[in-house]
Amino acid sequence: MQAEKRAYLELHIAVFLFGFTAILGDLIQLSALVMVWWRVLITSFSLLFLIRAGKALRKMPRPLLYRFMGIGVIVALHWVAFYGAIKLSNASITLICMATTSFFTSLLEPFIMKQRIRWYEMLLGLVIIPGMALIVNSTEATMNTGILVGLLSAFLAAFFATLNKKYIGQTDELTTTFVELGSAWLFLCLVLPAYIWQSATPVQILPLSGMDWFYLVVLSLLCTTLAYVLALRALRHLTAFASNLTVNLEPVYGIALAWLLLNENEELAPGFYAGVGIILLAVFSYPLIRRWRRKRGLPT
Repeated sequence: MQAEKRAYLELHIAVFLFGFTAILGDLIQLSALVMVWWRVLITSFSLLFLIRAGKALRKMPRPLLYRFMGIGVIVALHWVAFYGAIKLSNASITLICMATTSFFTSLLEPFIMKQRIRWYEMLLGLVIIPGMALIVNSTEATMNTGILVGLLSAFLAAFFATLNKKYIGQTDELTTTFVELGSAWLFLCLVLPAYIWQSATPVQILPLSGMDWFYLVVLSLLCTTLAYVLALRALRHLTAFASNLTVNLEPVYGIALAWLLLNENEELAPGFYAGVGIILLAVFSYPLIRRWRRKRGLPT
């Protein structure tokens, strides 16, 4: 129980930092793909000061290395979709889309982890759907593409988190983070030339201002390196569903920051807040249901 409490604390710190990434993504004047390219480059470089990369990679079995590299590609696609959704809608709407991660996890985790389906996880995942419907109906039609991209980002987040849960016990968190984010950077290096070539307008690669560089460093070191390692540590003691449901608090932190820093509350209708309320109800119900079942000796 003590390890689980510590895992929840570390996860909540990570979630707060994750919530700040949406604000930074809105502030940084780069396209989604270029921003993620810089993010994983700076993060991977920072990890070289924390691990002996060559030794760590040699110790890791080849099949496991390739699995984590594949997960890194999924992480890259998730972040590109996440920041793309912010550019197509706004930070608040994208963060709420990410709350559907728990629904996707309730479908993916039993299949990937070869576990029985937990009826209450499925129920809570389904509760989130009407909340999302209210949010979609309360936003302008011009933002619908951003909502779809945000949902894709949520699905990819559920996918890579569940895969990480399956394999995380076989190596340490820092090495896993380095392999996944390093692979994400290599993948984006392959994609970036094609993106530049097909773009109808010139693609800005270098940040133009000192503040953009500052935001990128904060995004990479605090909101990625630190947050990612804390989230992976927490996965050792929590289910993927519990982890992703807690990550649903990211909208709470992120939207509060968006209201304070970006004044996004001026763009949101009452239906948006009703949808947020339904989603938060599902988030906070999960630990209560688990505690109730544990007290009665039921499997959790």
